[in-house]
Amino acid sequence: MLQPATISFLTKLNKNNNKNWFDDHRKEYEAAKQDFEQMVTQLHGELSKFEPGMAEQRAKDSIFRIFRDVRFAKDKTPYKDHFGAYFSRAGRKAPDAGYYIHIQPGKAFVAGGLWMPEAPLLKATRQEIDYNLDELQSILKQPTFKKHFKKLEGEQLKTLPQGYTADNPAIDYLKMKSFIVSTPIDDKDITSRTFVPKVVKLFSVMKPLVDFLNRGLD
Repeated sequence: MLQPATISFLTKLNKNNNKNWFDDHRKEYEAAKQDFEQMVTQLHGELSKFEPGMAEQRAKDSIFRIFRDVRFAKDKTPYKDHFGAYFSRAGRKAPDAGYYIHIQPGKAFVAGGLWMPEAPLLKATRQEIDYNLDELQSILKQPTFKKHFKKLEGEQLKTLPQGYTADNPAIDYLKMKSFIVSTPIDDKDITSRTFVPKVVKLFSVMKPLVDFLNRGLD
């Protein structure tokens, strides 16, 4: 669980996204950051029970910085108004499929899968889907999976991917450039004592999909 003060800080930051305000409220930020890091540490501990490769990882291996890179952005606000962490078998910077948590008042969610892989990895993922469509569909149709995640999401090509034809039974998946599932989180759940177990449960439901995507990358 997170403390209400952490959610309050993010709410205020959204309305005061500038350096002067941030500097004046740095102690609040440091407290919120520490709170989030403690929760991520808990998640690492629970995830390592079914993702052993994460056992030695630390919060810093998964958490994204709150400071935005605005060099090439039209939006020049200096800070993200959310906390985010990505869990994969080799850490946040790895190109692997994994699990994501996004804490933002009114817009929090849990997600998992593979986001915008580079061309060679995207090609390998498409091949895995083409060769093993039945297995992917079986994962997506599992009752527990469908209970939490509506469908596989991701930006799609407007044309056919190279090497595939329109009559390929997997074509809707093969046109994807990301392979993601997600579900929203209510604000009241974030500060609940059952929050971490709920997130871990959602991650465990995603695991067959994450494993499938990582097998393609391997």
